Amino acid sequence: MTTAQAVPTYAELSTTYGRQLAAHGVDSAMLTHKWQPGDLISPHSDIDVRVVLHQPPTSWWDWNHDLALAHTRTVAEDITHRRLLEHPPGFAFTTTELDQHRVSPPELATWSLITGNATALQRWKSHAQMAPWSREDERFYRGILGSRVGGRYQLDKDSTDNVHGDVSRYRGHCVAWHYVAPCWFAAAALATGTRCPGKSAALVQWHPGELEGHAERFLRHGAEGLPAGVSPRELLREAHVVVDAILRRTPPPRSVHEPTKSEAVAWTMTAGMLRVRVARWLYYLDPPAGTATGYLIAREAKEIRAARDTLTRLAEETTSSDGRLAAAMASLLPDGPTTAASLRALLADWERQQPVVEEFLTAHSV
Repeated sequence: MTTAQAVPTYAELSTTYGRQLAAHGVDSAMLTHKWQPGDLISPHSDIDVRVVLHQPPTSWWDWNHDLALAHTRTVAEDITHRRLLEHPPGFAFTTTELDQHRVSPPELATWSLITGNATALQRWKSHAQMAPWSREDERFYRGILGSRVGGRYQLDKDSTDNVHGDVSRYRGHCVAWHYVAPCWFAAAALATGTRCPGKSAALVQWHPGELEGHAERFLRHGAEGLPAGVSPRELLREAHVVVDAILRRTPPPRSVHEPTKSEAVAWTMTAGMLRVRVARWLYYLDPPAGTATGYLIAREAKEIRAARDTLTRLAEETTSSDGRLAAAMASLLPDGPTTAASLRALLADWERQQPVVEEFLTAHSV
């Protein structure tokens, strides 16, 4: 039976999660999570795990089933895990891909170690920080802004279905930490030409002119949630004003070089994301009792569309067998909204097309 307990620390939760993965045969060279420890605000923030493998598994299909089972059982241990472990890991890479610098530098710059070799992670992150600013950086950070500004951030889409506690306080946290802080993080990187490690660092280190007071307030809102007497909608109105101020301090797109490994990075990032999709879909379709995943199913459309667009571009720009493989994989990523029925159909399609899927997910990973 699932019982409510004291909320675990993120270090405790990470240790528990790593132990469950190992117990279910999901061995890893390293586990990391996105963002810095100070960016994870208990009990509101979920932990977004990345898996680093010594080598690809014999079967990605079987590996994903093991990953989904491990995730499901960890969530079922405690009601608070429904939010803290909202979804299975977001990416899986190999040490070879990281050694060859095929992981996006702005993504890698945000990683924090859970388990594994701290020296290796620091080496990869140092290289990512030293790499010349590129179009990948512009796309990464402007993509964060583009998905939120101009009315695109919608508080109602930040589901409270798996939140157990003060929902109003959580909604205040969402305004601060899912809207203002990511915009601040992206704008700070674009303004300074450096890859920020996290949201808190951006708010603390970059606050020119009138932004200093805003930074202090939204750091506090992120940690404490709604201030007394303020509704989520009132805080959202203030957030719109702050984001507009951030945008005025954000430089226009600049002309920068395309790194020589840009296609390799695009391939690896797309493969890394698709390597864990089956685990996510399995978990979303059969979560522990009482856990809501409908909103997560709906979000998959964006991820699938982004992967399909990247693979279509790679297929058009590559004439080798890689181009044909990219096109074949793109054909297995449907357009349109995602529903429970569409994910079941997609799982069945990927199972039928396992040779293509396995070839794509393993290509260039060793």
